[in-house]
Amino acid sequence: MSENVALIGAGAMGGAIGTRLVETGNRLCVFDLDQEKVGELVAKGAVAASSAAEAASQSDYVITSLNSPKIVEIAVFGTDGVAAGAKNGTLVIDMSSIDPEATKDLARKASDAGLRWVDSPLSGGAPKALIGELTLMAGGTAEDVADAHNVLKHVSSNYTHMGPSGAGQTTKLINQVLCGLGFLAVAEATQLALDAGVDAAKIPTALKGGRADSALLQEYMPRYVERDYRRTGRIDNMVKDLNGALDLARISNTAMPLTSLCTEVHRMLTAAGLGGEDEAALMEFFKGPDKEQFK
Repeated sequence: MSENVALIGAGAMGGAIGTRLVETGNRLCVFDLDQEKVGELVAKGAVAASSAAEAASQSDYVITSLNSPKIVEIAVFGTDGVAAGAKNGTLVIDMSSIDPEATKDLARKASDAGLRWVDSPLSGGAPKALIGELTLMAGGTAEDVADAHNVLKHVSSNYTHMGPSGAGQTTKLINQVLCGLGFLAVAEATQLALDAGVDAAKIPTALKGGRADSALLQEYMPRYVERDYRRTGRIDNMVKDLNGALDLARISNTAMPLTSLCTEVHRMLTAAGLGGEDEAALMEFFKGPDKEQFK
């Protein structure tokens, strides 16, 4: 069954989600300040809106895919925002990666405005969105999370209700801790293989099925070897998420020494001007004047 969906935010991730929703037969009304991004989705069959309010007025579900709690708040509750145009009871599905406490505040504000709210951050990135295989972790009431699945089933193969508002975002932070540490571990192991003279390109095959095997190993070690920096994510977004995990750790009094180190490596690369690059650019951290393979 097709749905009427508004998409607010058509960046790399939002654009992939929007593309998949159009391709699976949903009516998509899209708004983004970047008209070029809107145009890309319109060319695929979406309808452009002049504001978030207009997009919401034509839809039963509103998906937001934005970069920070403040931007989400403005897009939903600001002038010509979602709340200004949405019908009473419209379900807002926030697929942004933002902190759990901000999400709880946004959900309360949505309720006061007659809207429903589900936080459903994701794992898998744009490539998985395009083939409908995202992993989604959702926070909200059981009824709203089930309703959101009517739309999210088109972009996901794994959808889990984690608890009340904010639980999805907490789970995403845990996911990002595991991913951030995993990216760095695979990069470090790749550099060791290269320096020691082992054919690093063979390692994913050699370790397949063993305890060290993982999706990150299989996808990223070949990219690290080739210095394939095609972007499916951003280092500076990982900094944002790891900072969020460390903020949560302070609240919960959780020791996270490895995450702290991983965050600093990502922050160093961002300071060096690589924040907009893919995680594959972590190999630049290991680059030195004696590393002939990277000259």
